[in-house]
Amino acid sequence: MKPILEIADTFGIADKYLELYGRYKGKLDLRLLSDMRDRPDGKLVLVTAMNPTPAGEGKTLTTIGLAQALNAIGEPSIAALREPSLGPCFGMKGGATGGGKAQILPFEDINLHFTGDLHAITSAHNLLAAMIDNHIFQGNALQIDPGRILWKRAMDMNDRSLRQIVVGLGDGNGQVHESGFMITSASEVMAVLCLSEDADDLKRRLGRMVVACNMSGEAVTAAQIGAVDAMTVLLKEAIKPNLVQTAEGSPAIVHGGPFANIAHGCSSVIGTKAALKLAKIVVTEAGFGADLGAEKFFNIKCRQAGLTPDAAVLVVTVKALKYNGGVPKAELDKPNPAALEAGLANIRRHLENIGKFGVPVMVAINHYADDPQDEIRLVTEACRRMGVRAELSDVWAKGSEGGLEMARALQDILRGEPSRYAPLYPEELDIRAKIEAIVREIYRGKGIKLSAKAEAKIRELERLGFGRLAVCMAKTPYSFSDQATLLGAPDNFTVQVRDVTLSAGAGFIVAHTGNIVTMPGLPKSPAAERIRLDERGEVDGLL
Repeated sequence: MKPILEIADTFGIADKYLELYGRYKGKLDLRLLSDMRDRPDGKLVLVTAMNPTPAGEGKTLTTIGLAQALNAIGEPSIAALREPSLGPCFGMKGGATGGGKAQILPFEDINLHFTGDLHAITSAHNLLAAMIDNHIFQGNALQIDPGRILWKRAMDMNDRSLRQIVVGLGDGNGQVHESGFMITSASEVMAVLCLSEDADDLKRRLGRMVVACNMSGEAVTAAQIGAVDAMTVLLKEAIKPNLVQTAEGSPAIVHGGPFANIAHGCSSVIGTKAALKLAKIVVTEAGFGADLGAEKFFNIKCRQAGLTPDAAVLVVTVKALKYNGGVPKAELDKPNPAALEAGLANIRRHLENIGKFGVPVMVAINHYADDPQDEIRLVTEACRRMGVRAELSDVWAKGSEGGLEMARALQDILRGEPSRYAPLYPEELDIRAKIEAIVREIYRGKGIKLSAKAEAKIRELERLGFGRLAVCMAKTPYSFSDQATLLGAPDNFTVQVRDVTLSAGAGFIVAHTGNIVTMPGLPKSPAAERIRLDERGEVDGLL
C-alpha cells in the first residue's frame, strides 16, 4: 500500500483537505467540494448486476477492477463505493471490499470499524430514540402517542431476536411500549447522510424526520424533539467522505452503506460529487440487482442530487445465469448450457429496464476460473444478439490487465452514445401509482395488492402532505418479484405490499413487500465462526 497522502496527491488533493486516520486512510474535508465547485464534472458510470445467487456475483469487485483498468488506459478514474456493514461481514457474505487483484485497501479496516462512520450513525439514531422516550417520561409536552412511536433502535449487526422488543419495563423506567431494532444500514439517519448535499442539508433533513404521531394523529419530527443539533455533532466527522486506495494504488472514495433490498442502496451524494470533480470518470455501484439498486440510483439518488449518469455496466456471471435458469446453488459449478440459455431472460429484462432510463449500457461477464469457455461464448453471443456489447472481466485474477477490454468498451460508449437519462415516473404521481409503476415497468408484475395496514398508511401519508415523495421498494434481491424462488424473468404476478413507512428526511417512502425485514438474522453457519486473529495478530477469514 502507498501512504494515503501519496494517493491524494495523484489527483491533486492538497494536504489541507485530507484528515488522516493512520497511514492508509483519510477523510476529505468538506471545503474541498466547495473549493472545486467551478471545475467541470467527470462522467458518471453505474455498475449494477443481474439478479444474483445467494453468494453474490462480484459487483463491487467489477467496480474496483474497472476503475483500475480505466486508469491503466489513461482515463483518470475514481471508484465511489459504499462502506461495508458488520452485519453481512459476520453473517452470510463475509467482507465486501472486492477481492484478489481488484480490492480496496486496507480491507480489514474497511470491513470492520473503518473510520467509525457506521458507529456514529448508530449513536445518532439511538440518541434520538432515547430522547423520544425521555420526552414522554418528562411530561410529554408534544402529546406523543406511545402506541405510535415510529422510531426504533439501530445496531450494526444481524440479530433477529431484537426485531420486536418491549421497552420501559420496571418501575421508574419510562412508558412501557413496543419497539425494536433495525440494522444501521436501514436507518433513516444512514439514508439522510448519504443523500445530503452538505452539512446544512444534513441538519435540515435530520429535522424533517418523522419519529411519532401525537394524540391528534399529526406528525412529530426530530426537530420538535430537540435532537437535531446533538445528532449533527455526532455526525460531524461521519459526513466527510473516506479516501482509500485499490490494490493497484487507484483512489477510491468509500462513504455510506445503505442496503439496496431495504434502503436505497447507494453511496453518498457528497462522495460521488467530490469524485466527479476530481476524476474524468467515476465508477460507482448500487446494491444487488438492477431491479433494486439501479432503480433506486436512477429514481432516488440521481433525481434528488441532480446527477446525470452517462452509462451503466451490467455485471453477469454464468453461475447467476444458471441459477436463474433453475440450477440449485450447490450445482452451479457444473456445465449446464440449457439452464444458462434459460437464465438469459434475466439479462434481457435488466437491459430493457436500464434502457427505460435512457442510459447506455454494456455487459461485464465476471469470470470465475472454472467457467466453461463455451458457456462464456454463449453469453457473449447472446448479448450481441440483444444489441449490447459484452466483455469478459478477469479483474479478480489479473487486476487492471483483466479489465482492459471492458474499460475500452466503456470508453467507446462514453464517447459515442449520449445519455438521455430521465427518472421512471413523475413526482406528481400518488404513492400507489408510483409503486405500481415500479412493479409494472421494472418487475413486470401485473399489479400490487396492498394490505389494509398499507392502504391506511398511504391515506395518512398523503393527508400529511408526503404524497410527492419517491418510493423505495423493500424486496428480495433474488427475483424480480417479491418471491425469492420465482427466478429468471417472471411476469403476470402480483406484488404484496404489507406495510408502508415514511422516511421524510431522506425524501422517500418505503414499501415493504413479501417477508423482507429491516433487521436480518444470522445464517446457520455465520461467517463469524471463521473469522479470527492469527498468530501474527492479523485478521484471518474475513474475505
